[in-house]
Amino acid sequence: MAVRTLHWQGEDDTARFAAALAAAMRAAPALGDAFIALHGELGAGKTTLVRHLLRALGVQGRIKSPTYAVVEPHVAADGRPIHHFDFYRFSDPREWEDAGFRDLFAGPGLKLAEWPGQAAGYLPTEDLAIHIEAMTPDADDVRRVQLRAFSPTGQALLAAVAP
Repeated sequence: MAVRTLHWQGEDDTARFAAALAAAMRAAPALGDAFIALHGELGAGKTTLVRHLLRALGVQGRIKSPTYAVVEPHVAADGRPIHHFDFYRFSDPREWEDAGFRDLFAGPGLKLAEWPGQAAGYLPTEDLAIHIEAMTPDADDVRRVQLRAFSPTGQALLAAVAP
């Protein structure tokens, strides 16, 4: 497992990271078939990172959090499917099968999951785990970000954004 730690000084750093991640996926399209798990407390910046990444991948229109819907589908500018999951309220294992989540994770495209621990035991191993920690009480400044790669795809993404 490869690990890197970054420090973001504000939302501009989050946006630059997202742009670098999107650029890596555009340069090597196979990297866009990744599962990225986002870890962090409420307000750490998980959804902000996802919004910047979706915009950098060319997603148009409103980008809303899937907190209540659990998943929001999107399409990148290159036609690649993207599924943004938020498992914060996930509690019924039957929902995994009933909602077709197994098929979504087995299919092509980018999968982004906030609160993956809530669906532990159902999710495949993530390619890249992003752990975001707010370092200031107001949560508007510095973030400590730890990136962990668990697969060749994750290692390639990690190398592209944190050489």
